Parts: sequence; structure tokens; C-alpha cells
Amino acid sequence: MVKITQSDIEKISGMLDLLINDTSIPRNVRTNLAGAQSKLKENKDSDLAIGSVIYSLDEVSSDINLPMHARTMIWNLMSDLESMKG
Repeated sequence: MVKITQSDIEKISGMLDLLINDTSIPRNVRTNLAGAQSKLKENKDSDLAIGSVIYSLDEVSSDINLPMHARTMIWNLMSDLESMKG
């Protein structure tokens, strides 16, 4: 089981905040990103939290209306989370 540090959560949460507050991203995607952010902050089981957030990010990354800069940020977030997963 991987233990996510508070700084890891803050880093990922900060990147999610940037995406959530970007009005060029469709509202449904921002809503899903906010849900993923809350799962990350509230869940005490690191593996479950990471898996859940990765799943959410993977789901929204395929949205056809997602701008390329947002898609790239989401892929980077997924990569960071995969490396934390171990």
C-alpha cells in the first residue's frame, strides 16, 4: 500500500484546481474533475483514492470537446498518479 504525502495531495489538487477553474473546459468535465479532487482529499486509502482519480481522469480525457492544453495536463496528472501508485 502506497502512502500519499500531504504535499503530493496538494500538488495534484493544485493542478486539478487549474483545470476546474479553466472556463475553456466544458462544464461536465470540470464537474467530474471536482469530484475526482474531492475523492483524493477525502479518501484515507491511498491506493483506492489514486485508482479512483486515475479512472475519473481517464474518462474525461476522452471528451471530444476537451481543449488540447487540458488534455495534456490531464495526461500529466495521470502519469504523476501512476508513479505514486507504484
